[in-house]
Amino acid sequence: MYDLIIVGGGPAGVAAAVYAARKRLKTLLVVDEWGGQSNVSLDVQNWIGTPSISGLDLAKNLRSHVEAYKDGYIEILAPARAASLDLAEDKVTVTLRDGSKKEGRALLVASGARRRALDIPGAKEYDQKGLTYCASCDGPLFADKDVAVVGGGNAGIETALQLLAYCKTVTLMNRTETFRADEVTVAAARAHPNMRIITNAKLLEVLGSKFVTGLKWKDAKTGKEGTLAVEGIFVEIGLLPNTEWIGDKLEKNAIGQIKVDPKTGRASHPRVWAAGDVTDGLYHQNNIAAGDAVKALEDIYMALRRA
Repeated sequence: MYDLIIVGGGPAGVAAAVYAARKRLKTLLVVDEWGGQSNVSLDVQNWIGTPSISGLDLAKNLRSHVEAYKDGYIEILAPARAASLDLAEDKVTVTLRDGSKKEGRALLVASGARRRALDIPGAKEYDQKGLTYCASCDGPLFADKDVAVVGGGNAGIETALQLLAYCKTVTLMNRTETFRADEVTVAAARAHPNMRIITNAKLLEVLGSKFVTGLKWKDAKTGKEGTLAVEGIFVEIGLLPNTEWIGDKLEKNAIGQIKVDPKTGRASHPRVWAAGDVTDGLYHQNNIAAGDAVKALEDIYMALRRA
């Protein structure tokens, strides 16, 4: 029986594991992939304390940090993936993909999320070759360039506003005439002189040679096709939380994110907490994930001490 089971090897899972080890909790860390979503980023420039680091190097650093404690209180299973969850009053049971069962007094879910992928010709070919899913990570690489943002929700508009700080022009491609984003946010984007908005845009193909050179699209109303010349495409069409393995054992929102208490990170079961992109938190970034995981770990530690 472990004191704590942590599922996830990104910033949230690793931050919690390091703190758990320092508090001498007998901890099992289940890692499907080290680094989380940052793995695909060529240059992460917002990881606090490190001005620039590749996603792969960030993943290596996270792994080495937690492995420094593995001979004490941390047991690491990697690669390993959680397959299902069972909850009882006095324990949690995580069944892994290989069929083995792991029991703990508490569980921290930090299994992250994956970006909803752009599913058109050329999207896979130019992924990380001008097409990216993280403006915070990759935006500065496109300074003084023409770029496009795909998505009309708050994330898409906020990404466009962020990119306007250093890109030459930003064109927002929205598939309908209306926006899911707040009207105030949309108005702020429209007001910028270097901002262009195309509505009713049905994307047809990502164009390029070695890197992205453009985006082919069609007006959903008129049927007229066009080509937008850009060097970067930022996709913001939603996140898919990695919560399928949890089933209906915890309360989730409409898109599958785990509902948590923002003060503690505690989920709907008293022995389960969650942190990072897997939660219904308002913002999702590496630093936020790590901070929320530490906050949750502090609450877990106090809960275990009271038990």
